[in-house]
Amino acid sequence: MNKGRAEAAAGAPGILLRYLQEQNRPYSAQDVFGNLQKEHGLGKAAVVKALEQLAQQGKIKEKVYGKQKIYFADQDQFDMVSDADLQGLDAKIVALTAKVQSLQQSCRHMEAELKELTNALTTPEMQKEIQELKKECAGYTERLKNIRAATNHVTPEEKEQVDRERQKYCKEWRKRKRMATELCDAILEGYPKSKKQFFEEVGIETDEDYNVKLPDP
Repeated sequence: MNKGRAEAAAGAPGILLRYLQEQNRPYSAQDVFGNLQKEHGLGKAAVVKALEQLAQQGKIKEKVYGKQKIYFADQDQFDMVSDADLQGLDAKIVALTAKVQSLQQSCRHMEAELKELTNALTTPEMQKEIQELKKECAGYTERLKNIRAATNHVTPEEKEQVDRERQKYCKEWRKRKRMATELCDAILEGYPKSKKQFFEEVGIETDEDYNVKLPDP
């Protein structure tokens, strides 16, 4: 046995006694060895020997179950716990359990919100999408205007087709604008500055900035 292992074995009884008193629950020698081996460098033989020594000295209790021995702290050294104390502990357990459940529910809610925000378009993506939709809508509006002006060259079916396309893109415009507004509102809930300052910092330009209005349906 090397010097370090010998020193650990010599101090094993004191280490095990403190451990059993602090934990105040039954352990087998294998359990104690597994729990303390890494921290204190105790060998299994040293653990078994120290536990048997403490039991013989009456410092801990030993129970035999078949081929296995269980060791635990002497309960006489601990203060008696009254029914009132037990009820108080039960009440604390109930309160803490409720708090844990509440926190878990809050975590699930925040995870759902985070997932929703993660799946949404980023600010640059929204800006690009809005600009593309504005450009498309402006093109169709101009086309519709020209078609309506040139009544002798356009069939009613062509006019109806253009009207349907215009309504489609205006509907998509409204949808994307609503999505962008909802996402910005969600971000602003935790943003320390004003909405105007947020828009300026990330470079968001709105329809209102350019006096652009959605065409009537």
